[in-house]
Amino acid sequence: MTAPNYIKILGTAGARHVVARQLRSSAGTFLSIHGKSILLDPGPGTLVRLAKSKPAIDVTGLDAIVLSHRHIDHACDVNILIDAMTAGGLQRRGSLFAPSDALGPGDPVVLHYLRGFLEEIVTLEEGKEYSIGPVRFSTSIRHRHPVETYGLRFDAEGCKVSFLVDTAYFPELAESYRDADVLIINLVRREPRPIGLIQHLCLDDVRALLAEVRPGRTILTHFGMTMHREKPWELASALADELGLDVAAASDGMTIELSSN
Repeated sequence: MTAPNYIKILGTAGARHVVARQLRSSAGTFLSIHGKSILLDPGPGTLVRLAKSKPAIDVTGLDAIVLSHRHIDHACDVNILIDAMTAGGLQRRGSLFAPSDALGPGDPVVLHYLRGFLEEIVTLEEGKEYSIGPVRFSTSIRHRHPVETYGLRFDAEGCKVSFLVDTAYFPELAESYRDADVLIINLVRREPRPIGLIQHLCLDDVRALLAEVRPGRTILTHFGMTMHREKPWELASALADELGLDVAAASDGMTIELSSN
């Protein structure tokens, strides 16, 4: 019998205050697809959350780590996870997928001495397709964020799962996510603010995106302080009623089972 495909959102924290105070976990997202174990955006505390997950997720069994971008709340634990999944380099295995600026030159987030522990390191580019054994995934249009950032779309046996990660809103954004069966959106802010260094979606941005994309199911996550205070599950329910869509707010440890339509 084939193992079920599922996603486990280990943490739902976004932005500095929620992460720094650990009001919500800032761990990444675990994907089990086609028998492969994949870790997306391992923020602070991911290693601990994997061990304390029920049932525990064995870090030594990870097949790949994928970074959507190099910011610390998305990449803090990447080095310890590489070390753990390769038994400190004694077992050369696994893959890392990351944008070019996460790897350097300049200020890379992946330590050089660990890179040879992996079987492969693949640089992500805009609108390209990649594979982890039987798992196929692709990148979105480049997001508008202070560092090189891409959303991701995975194909889980006919179920298209997209991760719309950190970005400011721009009109072309929706096209990369139009056919998602499950759309997981990083929603940091309750209210808009002038775009400067803070390039994140607000609730109005997400409302406009969902009205255009109309995914089969939407999960909101990566909440900053203004979303955390405003009871995101209530805001998600209001969006669902307004748009006639399936919209929910993630909680730490939430598991999403995937099935083809």
